[in-house]
Amino acid sequence: MAVPEVIPIAYEPRGRTEAIGLYADGQFLGSVTYGFPKGFRLDQGWEEHKRLYSVLHTFDADGRYRDSEIWCAGTWAEQQLAPHGPDSVLARARAHLATRLRSLPRRTYTDIAVRPFQLTVDGVLFGLVTGEDDGEPWAELYPDHLGFGAPWDGSYDT
Repeated sequence: MAVPEVIPIAYEPRGRTEAIGLYADGQFLGSVTYGFPKGFRLDQGWEEHKRLYSVLHTFDADGRYRDSEIWCAGTWAEQQLAPHGPDSVLARARAHLATRLRSLPRRTYTDIAVRPFQLTVDGVLFGLVTGEDDGEPWAELYPDHLGFGAPWDGSYDT
């Protein structure tokens, strides 16, 4: 079975896909996720390269990519300096995403189905990328590392 043209993603409250759904102009996919820039090396201060992003992708009703708002809240190193409280990197990223989600008119949280897309910001790959390994088709959401595959029912693997 090939990768479908439009890939379903199941809404999972309190899970990794809790910020997906429909809004007045189409569909949305939001997350707070860490990402590494392409080519970083673990032996070169990885804590400064691991960045936390607030991500909001939008799509039309047919799942065609429209736009992304990707905002870096800080690094893993910064998060470790102040891991708790409203000024932590994680709290800032979550607050930013919540504000962006509230700006979507007539927002409802539900399953979505979107077409593959990709873009690079700060050297980090973002998108829903497809491929095939040993004859098995797959799709993966980056940098979240959520993997989708047969039976293409919207469930994911990490």
